[in-house]
Amino acid sequence: MKRNIVIAVVTAAALVGGGTATALAVAGDDDDTTSVTRTDDDRDDRGEDRSDDRDDRGEDRSDDRDGDDDDGAVRAAAGGVTAAEAITAALKHTPGTAVSAELDDGSWEVDVLAGGDTWHTVRIAPDSGKVLGAQKDDEDDAAEVRAALKGASVTAGDAAKAAAAKGTVVSVDLDDDGDDRGWEAETRASGGDERDWSVGLTTASVTADRDDD
Repeated sequence: MKRNIVIAVVTAAALVGGGTATALAVAGDDDDTTSVTRTDDDRDDRGEDRSDDRDDRGEDRSDDRDGDDDDGAVRAAAGGVTAAEAITAALKHTPGTAVSAELDDGSWEVDVLAGGDTWHTVRIAPDSGKVLGAQKDDEDDAAEVRAALKGASVTAGDAAKAAAAKGTVVSVDLDDDGDDRGWEAETRASGGDERDWSVGLTTASVTADRDDD
């Protein structure tokens, strides 16, 4: 009689809890019968918790890697060759007009528009200023660049020097779109904060980029 009562109670508990319950009846006389109830919900919850923990740890590692990349760029620029110095080294190797310089993948990459409207990318070591390599690029916007720089007295190197007063310059590039033409420079602080600046083509005046507000 008591055995039937135990099974009924366990079945009711499973229905109320919304999970699957397993009842184990230990053989014996009616007075000594005991039961053990085990629910599957607890095991499922523990498995979900472990999966969530793994996902969180993976996201944290990804965030850390992104931060390391930013810090690495700042250390490379702050501890060695500046953007202006990289541009000077690139032009010494490949004469022409420097149009951009960017600290990327552990080296400075300087784009130079040379004679005959040919483009070259010159890679400069950020710690020594040595030329790591150069390659000819297939670009077709030489006419637009020359038109944008017509009458300009501020070079990419000048723009990099001017922007350096605002922080560590990690890139400088020519904005030749529309009427608001000029040099664009990006600086980073030791904490990884980024700021964008506009540098005039004739005055070298540095102002905060309106798109960065």
